[in-house]
Amino acid sequence: MRIVNNNHRHCAVFAAALAACPQCAVAESLPLWEIGVGAAAISFPDYRGSGNQHRYLLPVPTFVYRGDLFQVDRQKIRGLIYKGKQVEIEVSINGSVPVRSNTARQGMPDLDPTFEIGPTLNVTLAENLHSKLSLRLPARAVIASDFRSVQNAGILANPNINLDIKSFYGWQLGLVAGVLFGDKKYHQHFYGIAPAYALPERPAYRAPGGYSGLQFIAALSRRFESFHAVGFVKYDVINGASFESSPLVARRNNLSVGFALTLPLLQSSVRVERSD
Repeated sequence: MRIVNNNHRHCAVFAAALAACPQCAVAESLPLWEIGVGAAAISFPDYRGSGNQHRYLLPVPTFVYRGDLFQVDRQKIRGLIYKGKQVEIEVSINGSVPVRSNTARQGMPDLDPTFEIGPTLNVTLAENLHSKLSLRLPARAVIASDFRSVQNAGILANPNINLDIKSFYGWQLGLVAGVLFGDKKYHQHFYGIAPAYALPERPAYRAPGGYSGLQFIAALSRRFESFHAVGFVKYDVINGASFESSPLVARRNNLSVGFALTLPLLQSSVRVERSD
């Protein structure tokens, strides 16, 4: 999904944006796998703190797999390592799309897309028939690649509290509040300025590691008889971040929104008890 050519980039944009959205824990009998197509509208910044906002209306292919150990859905890809009554350990995958030179980065190289992988510890704090409250502790290694070369882009962590509500006026609602941390390599990828690209109004900058700000997400999803709907709102706060003084930070907060309608075309006859 992280293909960077122009024909496929917009599908990767929506997939990457939805990757941060919570998955609502509602158990029901669902197909083991589904393949479908859909359309999405999305608005998001180039990166957290960017002053450039982009809006797209684009097609979205979908693939869902609900295995016991390996799962793919409209929000994320994960491999389950351990599952207990209250504790779960998984390997999760995330990433970001490429960023072309924008206003703040004029004359600087484009940013390669990133690929993130690492363990996540999920702890159930409270659960009943209507909702589930969890503590999630993901830590991921990050690489940046243009599919010709690969570079180490650091490490990030995003401890967060996740509340899943089974039915909210007929929809599944997920709420997430979390804090972000990144090492200096990760922050340098997005916010560093090499001396060769320094300008009087954009001095060289070496990004430190540490606190990356706050993130709040609300996501709604619903399975209708013939189609699926999913949407999210994400609010990022940069105030106090270790890289806040970077000349590439134009805003101290960003808002991302997206909504998609998808139509399953093919699905497995095998049914499994899973949340969607």
